[in-house]
Amino acid sequence: MLNFELYNPTNLIFGKGQIEKLSTLVPKDAKILLAYGGGSIFKNGVYDQVIANIKGFEIVEFGGIEPNPHFETLMKAVEVIKAEKINFILAVGGGSVIDGVKFISAAVNFEGNPIDILQKRILIKENAVPFGTVLTLPATGSEMNSGSVVTIASTQEKLAFGGSALFPKFSICDPTVIESLPKRQIQNGVVDAFTHVMEQYLTYPHEGYLQDRIAEGILQTLIEVGPKVVENPNDYALASNFMWSCTMALNGLIQKGVPSDWATHMIGHELTALYGIDHARTLAIIGPSLYNVMFETKKGKLAQYGRRIFNLSGSDDEVAKEAINKTVEFFHTMGMDTKLSQYTDDYTKTADFIVNRFDERGWKGLGENQLVTLDKVKSIVELSY
Repeated sequence: MLNFELYNPTNLIFGKGQIEKLSTLVPKDAKILLAYGGGSIFKNGVYDQVIANIKGFEIVEFGGIEPNPHFETLMKAVEVIKAEKINFILAVGGGSVIDGVKFISAAVNFEGNPIDILQKRILIKENAVPFGTVLTLPATGSEMNSGSVVTIASTQEKLAFGGSALFPKFSICDPTVIESLPKRQIQNGVVDAFTHVMEQYLTYPHEGYLQDRIAEGILQTLIEVGPKVVENPNDYALASNFMWSCTMALNGLIQKGVPSDWATHMIGHELTALYGIDHARTLAIIGPSLYNVMFETKKGKLAQYGRRIFNLSGSDDEVAKEAINKTVEFFHTMGMDTKLSQYTDDYTKTADFIVNRFDERGWKGLGENQLVTLDKVKSIVELSY
């Protein structure tokens, strides 16, 4: 097992009715920026619950944070915070709102051009504005980690950043909020969490036995509850296990002491930036193609995955190949199309565009062992057509 440090200071408050604890979690002297997305919190009652439980605090609202939050929009919130002398942010929404708030938190006191946080992947270790979250859409795990992804609309770039100062002070996770979500968003959440686990699990055989078993437990749970929770979001057992799996998939635990990949995400981000495809659906497009192109380096772990998750038998080659097929079947069960041509007709130059962009950024080798070279990226994207 590799050496590691585990730091996660987020106070996670999980379960029914937990929004009622909000007033005890927000600092007593807080002037709050209440940040949210397109307005679904007004329809599902979450806004009213939040407002009822932060009475007495001075509140400034900032809505309209997009799915795949835009740098340009977030900078408007930064100006509001400076003008209004706000000292606490409350993110009420899914991963995009929380990711957006992480950028806002980092940018307010940043010395220099905040776009550098994204384009130069600057680690934010101090001087961030404190924030908490009320999660409304399980998927990204952003409620219990210090990472974020933001889109620069002007350049069509979707870029990741993070740092130890960007953990939420608290996150309230009430599984009942998913009852009003569209099926598509729940499908996305399941596949997003599933792929988060795969990025940290599907590398090569190693000695992190416990991490593997925890990762496999999350995968098995998502396979079990995923299709059911889409059809029965008001089933609390399904909803709570779905939400907790999403959090556990990316709160740092299963990543410690083991290698990680993340190439599927880096390539998938480009598809969202270029075509506006839902993040989870880009992962379903790219993931299986990456597993096939990188088959020889991932075969050992694919075989383990196939045996433990899908109860497959046979040689390593046979089990590994069938495990990829089973993964695609699961994505289809979750309502995912798994080819780029099912989302856009303008796909023929995509591979070249992404390769050129990665080359310009100096991203010469991705993945757990930097073997996803630019020629491999080209093959992965072309296989995804």
